[in-house]
Amino acid sequence: MSSVYDYRLNKWEEYFLNNGEKKYRARQLYQWLYQKQVTSFQEMSDLSQGLIAKLAADFSFDDLRLIDKTVSSDETIKYLFELADQALIETVLMKYDYGNTVCVTTQVGCNMGCTFCASGLLKKQRDLTAGEMVAQVLYIDKLLKEEDSRVSNVVVMGIGEPFDNYDNVLDFMKIINHDLGLAIGARHITVSTSGIVPRIYDFADEATQFNLAVSLHAANDELRSKLMPINQRFNLAALKEALVYYSNKTNRRITLEYILLDGVNIADRDVKALKKFVSGLNCYVNLIPYNPVLEVDYHSVDYRQALEFYNKLKQVNIHCTLRAKQGDDISAACGQLRAQQEKGQVNVLRSK
Repeated sequence: MSSVYDYRLNKWEEYFLNNGEKKYRARQLYQWLYQKQVTSFQEMSDLSQGLIAKLAADFSFDDLRLIDKTVSSDETIKYLFELADQALIETVLMKYDYGNTVCVTTQVGCNMGCTFCASGLLKKQRDLTAGEMVAQVLYIDKLLKEEDSRVSNVVVMGIGEPFDNYDNVLDFMKIINHDLGLAIGARHITVSTSGIVPRIYDFADEATQFNLAVSLHAANDELRSKLMPINQRFNLAALKEALVYYSNKTNRRITLEYILLDGVNIADRDVKALKKFVSGLNCYVNLIPYNPVLEVDYHSVDYRQALEFYNKLKQVNIHCTLRAKQGDDISAACGQLRAQQEKGQVNVLRSK
């Protein structure tokens, strides 16, 4: 049975037409799901009982069960959810002065194998549906509405490689972006990839206003291949060629994510390599202090080291930002909370 959140508006229009209903029913349904945020078909008072029965037979409402919730001293909140098949995923809420950002998971586990990342400790079991991604944003949006607030930004950077689940991820982004959906602006939605080059070309050709971020973390092939096995398949030359195509096709600025690893990727040679890689790209480098993962032997830099590397990049005219570390006191690195639950190290909440 499909999730009621899986369908984009045009697919709902096809569904209703194929079942002898008027096309406008799709817009009615979207309003109930995303504007009024009802959680049963029976609440949809302008639909006939026959249509309600048909919908209930064909679709279910995604039921995320809250397993654990941790709150950081900086107000970052990490949620551990159980899906209908008992699979575990994580969703993170980050509160900023400019709004509330939700970080969404796209897969149960991850096969990219990045050596610094907790997500890859548990291999990919399956892709999430578009509806399971929508349900993560809806869950948090409902909580925020109780505070007279809402989700204003979404980053598709949780567990999994979004471009390894491309079609579902694109459907998800278009659902939450739609005016009758959650109406989150396209420029407030960012999808991240570790560098699946063919999908970067596909994404460029979509002609959307969504933001693209690329997990770079090193700008020489030897080191990046050590950190990120995807580089052995799509090296830096192939990645840059795809990013140049994306920039030229969309005229959109790319974010290059760069985790700061003590003694690994913050030397002068790394500054030089970064300078060469960004040349000719419409991009900026987002420097991210590392949230340590117990199972891997990488360490974060201190603030002095981070600022020193930032200043070196600025001196060679690399556009960059230094992100404040968030949630390191609540296992905020992707996949940590899920991994701890799998090992029986977190408590299970019995209520939703």
